[in-house]
Amino acid sequence: MMEVEYQPTSLKDVLIEMKDISELMVDLAYSAILFESRDIAGEVGNLEEIMNRHVYQARISAMLGARRVEEAESMSGLLQIAESAERISNSASEVAKLILKGAKFPQKLRDALPAAEEVTVRVEVQQESALAGQTLGEVKLQSRSGMRVIAIRRGNGWIYDPDKYSQVAAGDILLAKGLEAGIPPFHIMAGVVQEAKREAAKAGYVDDLDRAVALMIEMKNLSELAVGLAYTSLLFTNEDVAQEVVALDERMEDMRYQFDLWVLEASKRIENVEYLRGLLYLSSFAETISDAASAIAEVLLRDIEIPPVFRLIVRESDEIITHLKVKNGSALAGRSLKEASLATVTGMVVLAVKRGGERWKYRPGRDERLHAGDSIIAKGRRDGEERLASLCSGENT
Repeated sequence: MMEVEYQPTSLKDVLIEMKDISELMVDLAYSAILFESRDIAGEVGNLEEIMNRHVYQARISAMLGARRVEEAESMSGLLQIAESAERISNSASEVAKLILKGAKFPQKLRDALPAAEEVTVRVEVQQESALAGQTLGEVKLQSRSGMRVIAIRRGNGWIYDPDKYSQVAAGDILLAKGLEAGIPPFHIMAGVVQEAKREAAKAGYVDDLDRAVALMIEMKNLSELAVGLAYTSLLFTNEDVAQEVVALDERMEDMRYQFDLWVLEASKRIENVEYLRGLLYLSSFAETISDAASAIAEVLLRDIEIPPVFRLIVRESDEIITHLKVKNGSALAGRSLKEASLATVTGMVVLAVKRGGERWKYRPGRDERLHAGDSIIAKGRRDGEERLASLCSGENT
């Protein structure tokens, strides 16, 4: 067993690291499946060891920081958030271990993963490209393309979770995550000619495995949405959003039941059922993420005090969450999300939109039209937030 020694540190800093690492582990676990990479799966295991150390530090820091009942209650909320991040990381680690043991996943799943709301792509940086020799911050990759680099392969080694100071070299392999609309500009910046999309041959009927894979993608989308909304609910003390997270978790339970049923039905017609075992693990993975998001939201719903430091935790993490209002005369007023190309112009992912006294509309489609007075919840990098705020305010109109 790994021996962990307590090092005096800020609980805020530990929780920021835990949030960032848990989200990175989820991205890498799905990437390992998509690209059939044992290297990436191995890094998920390495990150779990770091997470375990952070969990220990968080618990000790919380105990040392609570001297009165009121402080203990506040710390209990932060620890519940820390435990949720730990649950997500543990589940990602289980998926990685499955890959390292040689588990197989259906080709249909790998074909479908690029159809998720946030996709992962892999490109090789060309010699004369805009990225070669530049840092990610210098080229403002995410705010210009909407894609966030989660790993860089250089030679035989990997650089995981690169920051704005990370330099890109010709020949590097980049793994990036974002909305599908960001893929073309990302390829252009890397100097890559995007291949024409090949349509998969469609069978005369949709079998149970097709249904299971389609549902798995939907579960992935909803689980990631739930996490974003959970942090949003605490950041803005919004019980409506917290209730939506709980509703998503309940919906996920129903989807998991239906998913497992379809996988078992598909096993009757598949010779090698080993390809289905991985799918069952993935359904558990998505549900665990959703459960953890619900646990975060419950901090607000159970009326546990949310200390001011929580805002710093969310605002100082790799991906920040913002709440903006569309002003009259702004560049966004009267335009759809597709027309505004927010994903590629700002790199921000819109989680929800609210108009007047109506309920929040979660996962708005590209045809959703924005109007003056609308409220937007979005996640992304800080420079992307600045661009989105400018578009909402009308400064550049």
